[in-house]
Amino acid sequence: MTLDKIVSISKRPGLFELITQTRNGIVARSLVDGKTITVNMNSQISVLSEIQVFCLENEIPLTAIFDKMLQFEKGVQARVAPKAAAIDLEAYFFEVVPEYDEDRVYPSDIKKIIQWYNILLSKEILKWESEEKKPAKKTASKKTAKTETPNSEEA
Repeated sequence: MTLDKIVSISKRPGLFELITQTRNGIVARSLVDGKTITVNMNSQISVLSEIQVFCLENEIPLTAIFDKMLQFEKGVQARVAPKAAAIDLEAYFFEVVPEYDEDRVYPSDIKKIIQWYNILLSKEILKWESEEKKPAKKTASKKTAKTETPNSEEA
């Protein structure tokens, strides 16, 4: 999962794909509606791959949080709505990331993370690979190799 080109822009809803950098700002395309916008450098622009979440001992990159959410949700949308009550958001996030710092991570931050997760999942930027699928691919390739060997001996 690479989030190097995915940005959040202050005062703009949703996420954006960075297209290019201009002299005075950036050109980005919305992941929600596909509209292209130009943003000047006065706006706060945050690259998702550089965002960290406060935890009790250290900070965890947002990409690791998304990985934990993918594993927790098994590759589907978050089970709690981003507009749920603050208590529900905190309870959900505590299930996914038990070590997060409750004093420095606010419900509004959790709401954004859940919204971003759902957007990235719907655009297939985040992809979940189950533990069951990985070995199945390896065994299938071994079976293919074994079936090819007897055919070449007969010929």
